[in-house]
Amino acid sequence: MANPIAKLLVTALLVTTGAACKAAGPDNFMGDAHRGADLVKQYQCGGCHDIPGIAGAEGNVGPPLHRIGTRTYIAGYIQNSPDNMADWIEDPQRALPGNAMPRMGIPQKDARDIAAFLYTLK
Repeated sequence: MANPIAKLLVTALLVTTGAACKAAGPDNFMGDAHRGADLVKQYQCGGCHDIPGIAGAEGNVGPPLHRIGTRTYIAGYIQNSPDNMADWIEDPQRALPGNAMPRMGIPQKDARDIAAFLYTLK
């Protein structure tokens, strides 16, 4: 029988490692969550959205992005997935014509990194 303390330490290590991987962005999605957080600041997303973890991001024009990584839909219509989120960020008018979010000129790579960051908000 294995030492119970050793089992506890191994379990804690696995849980911590899993949490660290999750914070890096969604599984099987090419995007850099750390760079995405910087891009959220660069593109001034907080001017319209309240975004946890981003200093000064307290906008109230768009919806708050708390727990966006757990929501079922984007804009109430689009199935929430990392790819759909990146498409939405890159060109929200293509994704859902006539919605209130403007095109921000965000290229695909930046949109994928921002989406990876947003998926850490759970």
